[in-house]
Amino acid sequence: MYTSLFDVFSIGIGPSSSHTMGPMRAAAQFAADLAADGRLKRTARVQAELYGSLALTGEGHGTPEAVIYGLLGLDAETLDLNTDYIGRVHSSGLLALGGEHSIAFTPERDIVLAKSITLPEHANGMCLRAWNAAGILLHEEYFFSIGGGAIRRRSEMGQPEAHPTRRVPYEFNTCAELMALCKRENITIAGAVRCNEASLRPAQLVSHRVRQLCKTMSDAIERGVSTPGTLPGSLKLTRRAPLIFKRLEKLFYENRTDALTIIDWINLWAFAVAEENAAGGRVVTAPTMGSAGVLPAVLRYYERYGHKESPFSLEGGREVFLLTASAICSLYRANASISGAEVGCQGEVGVACSMAAAGLAAAMGGTNAQIENAAEIAMEHNLGLTCDPICGLVQVPCIERNAIGAVKAVNATRLALRGDGSHYVSLDSVIATMYETGRNLHSHYKETALGGLATNALTC
Repeated sequence: MYTSLFDVFSIGIGPSSSHTMGPMRAAAQFAADLAADGRLKRTARVQAELYGSLALTGEGHGTPEAVIYGLLGLDAETLDLNTDYIGRVHSSGLLALGGEHSIAFTPERDIVLAKSITLPEHANGMCLRAWNAAGILLHEEYFFSIGGGAIRRRSEMGQPEAHPTRRVPYEFNTCAELMALCKRENITIAGAVRCNEASLRPAQLVSHRVRQLCKTMSDAIERGVSTPGTLPGSLKLTRRAPLIFKRLEKLFYENRTDALTIIDWINLWAFAVAEENAAGGRVVTAPTMGSAGVLPAVLRYYERYGHKESPFSLEGGREVFLLTASAICSLYRANASISGAEVGCQGEVGVACSMAAAGLAAAMGGTNAQIENAAEIAMEHNLGLTCDPICGLVQVPCIERNAIGAVKAVNATRLALRGDGSHYVSLDSVIATMYETGRNLHSHYKETALGGLATNALTC
């Protein structure tokens, strides 16, 4: 089941794709549905009820605020991060539904955290309702945030993710199918994805949007290394990237380095983006926001170090990197999950690590077999990774996990490129194992903050 590169990578605001972007998109869709059906102006009250993981860790993930953004009709890619939309709603008691129809709205009353209810379809469920002035229900819709910012209505759950009318030249459901078609057509994985994307939109637009994604990733790194202070939330966590950056710069100017300094830089870049995400900044889902630091860090590693041995131009290598990474993510989305609430952090940082390893291997000129090997190594050593955010915040251990995931991706690539591509464990078998492991994980370890580090390391 092919997933477009621009469904894998999308620009939004942190701290969580499934708990922030997904609910925001669902609420915006709900408001748009009311407008399309002529019921927006008749609406006097709306309510959002959150279930499962959205309710249990929603406050730490900014879910209530995201719902308000969506009901206001705001878009995550373009909203002004310097405008206090939430403060205006709290102080006025009014909300411009869909950006145009003012209704009374009290967040504490109209956003309900139903922590004891988990809907059977998915751990990230929510219901939006609208009433008229007489208290008659005008519209009710259940949405599910399935990971990476993607949403489904209740009626769409269990259906194929890709839209049936979006036909592409190279359909694939498994890595084995992808490798076979690449061999048959004598193309690379990136080449197959490029053809698919060019069938969905003009080729020039594909390259333009890839450049936009790369710039957003790079901008997040630069903001992260230059923005000091404390992250929002009860942990009062100090941002570490600026201090690490100053220390690395000092070592550079004093010409004091060791053979492992490159790892320090990779850690820094991952920290910078993960901290930006935790602060509610603008980042790229890769494949989620909780894992948004991995790919930018590995891409920056390629730009600064790996490109010296790459057969591609710098811009060409970036595009190959993201095209290849998106194909790997498509396999996980088709056969497993990228939702921490469904399979734990192996579905977020683990998948990001696998994607980044494959992308780097491709940008370094690796064969398709070496690319699969890199992706397989990366995930194989993330199997069983739990999602247990302390205080429900995408901070501890999430930020450090991004750094470890980035370094692990580079190591997986180096291992794969030192071989000829042959390997005993296929990527398909690792993906199946990851999904099986995720299903067997206790719910306490799947973004509920009810177990693991969330209960043993600190009481919130």
